[in-house]
Amino acid sequence: MDVKRLVAQMTLEEKAGLCSGEDFWHTKAVERLGIPATMVSDGPHGLRKQDEKVDHLGVNDSIKAVCFPTACATAASFDRALVTKLGEALGDECQHENVSVVLGPAVNIKRSPLCGRNFEYFSEDPYLAGEMACAHIHGVQSRNVGTSIKHFACNSQEHRRMSSSSEVDERTLREIYFPAFEAAVKREQPWTVMCSYNRINGVYASENKWLLTDVLRGEWGFNGYAVSDWGAVADRVKGIQAGLDLEMPGSGGYNDKKIVKAVREGRLDEKLVDQACERILNIVYRFVENRKPDTPWDKEAQHALAADIAADCMVLLKNEGDALPLKKGDSVAFIGEFAAAPRFQGGGSSHINSFKITSALDAAKEAGLKVRYAQGYSVREDAATDAMIAEAVQAAREAKTAVVFAGLPDSYESEGYDRAHMRMPECQNRLIEAVAAANPNTVVVLHNGSPVEMPWIGKVRAVLEAYLGGQAVGQAAVRVLFGDVNPSGHLAESFPLRLEDNPSYLYYLGEGNRTEYREGVFVGYRYYDKKQMDVLFPFGHGLSYTTFAYSNLRLDFGKSVLEEGDTVKAAVTVKNTGRRFGKAVVQLYVGAVNADPIRPVRELKGFEKVALQPGEEKDVFFTLDKRAFAMWNTQIHDWYVPAGQYRIEAGDSSRNLPLRTEITLSDSRELPRHYDMNSVFVDLMADPKAKALLKPIMEESSRKFAGEQNEGQTDAAKEAVSEEMGEAMMRYMPLRALVSFGASEDTARALEEIIRRIND
Repeated sequence: MDVKRLVAQMTLEEKAGLCSGEDFWHTKAVERLGIPATMVSDGPHGLRKQDEKVDHLGVNDSIKAVCFPTACATAASFDRALVTKLGEALGDECQHENVSVVLGPAVNIKRSPLCGRNFEYFSEDPYLAGEMACAHIHGVQSRNVGTSIKHFACNSQEHRRMSSSSEVDERTLREIYFPAFEAAVKREQPWTVMCSYNRINGVYASENKWLLTDVLRGEWGFNGYAVSDWGAVADRVKGIQAGLDLEMPGSGGYNDKKIVKAVREGRLDEKLVDQACERILNIVYRFVENRKPDTPWDKEAQHALAADIAADCMVLLKNEGDALPLKKGDSVAFIGEFAAAPRFQGGGSSHINSFKITSALDAAKEAGLKVRYAQGYSVREDAATDAMIAEAVQAAREAKTAVVFAGLPDSYESEGYDRAHMRMPECQNRLIEAVAAANPNTVVVLHNGSPVEMPWIGKVRAVLEAYLGGQAVGQAAVRVLFGDVNPSGHLAESFPLRLEDNPSYLYYLGEGNRTEYREGVFVGYRYYDKKQMDVLFPFGHGLSYTTFAYSNLRLDFGKSVLEEGDTVKAAVTVKNTGRRFGKAVVQLYVGAVNADPIRPVRELKGFEKVALQPGEEKDVFFTLDKRAFAMWNTQIHDWYVPAGQYRIEAGDSSRNLPLRTEITLSDSRELPRHYDMNSVFVDLMADPKAKALLKPIMEESSRKFAGEQNEGQTDAAKEAVSEEMGEAMMRYMPLRALVSFGASEDTARALEEIIRRIND
């Protein structure tokens, strides 16, 4: 379709109208020109299509659909292929239902465990979030259906989300909060990018030209349309100027009129309106011209797929004395309301109207397993009566193993508000303590969208993190508990011991409408590892019913200077040393040794999931590009590799890295330097050119300083000013101090000339 020709035929009013939605879920049609409306729909982990009574947050029902595991779970799979399969299934649903764009994935960084929407986000780590996003987008868009990666950018809290300004420094933006978006745009080109509600350093994302045009399009090459989060537009004219193409939902024509008026008054270039229309129509026709209305939607098959995905996402956090897997002939007590009615998704705009839900209790009965059930607590009342606990204790005593299904109720975490603490309901903690006291073989299965404190962790034998695992989570949990599936998930976020340990604790939520990201790049494990802090469970952690051995880390790179396009090849051998089939997640981390400027100890830069039979071993290969070693340099506003040694580590979590080696690298570019009379000697001596020019003056000054220090000094004076102190004073002395301490006028002039020559 020649969209430029179409736009040229449109009136200004029609063009302005095209830049906003018809309703909550449809773009506008222009019937005069045959331009169709298309539908978008919520659904990072399932299709939330509303047909008649439409709303944003799901007060009104959507169609019956399949709820897959949420992002907090799928990221724990560390499995790109698995996430791509989920995306393909979503794409098929959209084709079947005539939905052009599915609103997701959400890739905001988990800055704090308190964010109410963390269940929709992948990780605290930008590399992992980016890899998962690319896999998801690839799957959906392979079906000629678009995605809308969100929320761009720095939407890390729900508190005051429509007014708060995320105050983030340049380096932190580039190293932590941008990379997942950047990777997805450069590698997979999502059809749309959704801007966030919040401000970034004082400017609303919806009218932030630097964000939506300079970075997104100019640097990363985005070629789709930018859409607002629902209700995120503050000033529509500024939005058009910034590069926000589509406002959702429609404003009933109110903002369309503002666009028309601004163009006619000369405040807005009509070419920018044309450009927005072209971008929107390119996506509209990309879907329309690739429609496949006969695409089947087998919900039962997708339910089975949801169970398979959920099982591979579950993380075995603890397994003392091989408490798991359970034997199918043993008596087992399933305790806790989540065993019969699991919590499998979060609240808000992504809430799926599931056509079917399989609980663990249902799955156990269908499998013919010997399971007894006790409710244990009430989610609705958020309480456990004495009678409930007594029943649970009795069931636990009479079973070989007691499995408590616990976690966070819907009211504890949802879109729209943040958690107030990291605790589970007290009634559930009390239940777990009572059951563990009655039966030493107690296992806990957790249903939650983000980390929780576990005061009972030392009293239970095993903990299985099921996260919010979708509508088939119960079926998946039973498979893992009884050993039909060997757990292979690994944590995509750190579990701190206490909320107070989190690096954002002091400033999360902010003051008024300002939230300062004072922890900078030290988010999640980057902070805990730098501080050498104990955590409940580290980033990347995950156990298995088998064991793996890692060996033979080797590198292939014959140079010391990294230029654009250069890569370092790494390889690791992993072997299944146990007696069961299993999947290992090999993780590769890179860190600067003795880093100056201050950098994290290590950062995830590669991972692969490897399936191995007992005794089988495989080589796993990684390619590290220049970015894997670089940091964002605010002097040149670009990525830069500081000269020095870099440590490469491999293992199965950020705290279990048995393999390590080092490599010496530097950037091919020389950073610009500027000196003046306030520059200190230690910095100048680190610059070879400056050091050579200053050497004669330094030697003369050192002799003079040493002579004055020693001449006529008493013993007491010598004790007061040691030789080490004198050397330190010289290192940190600015050049101007030589003049202050009696340098000749010739020396002062010589210094000024040397500075000029260095800077030139």
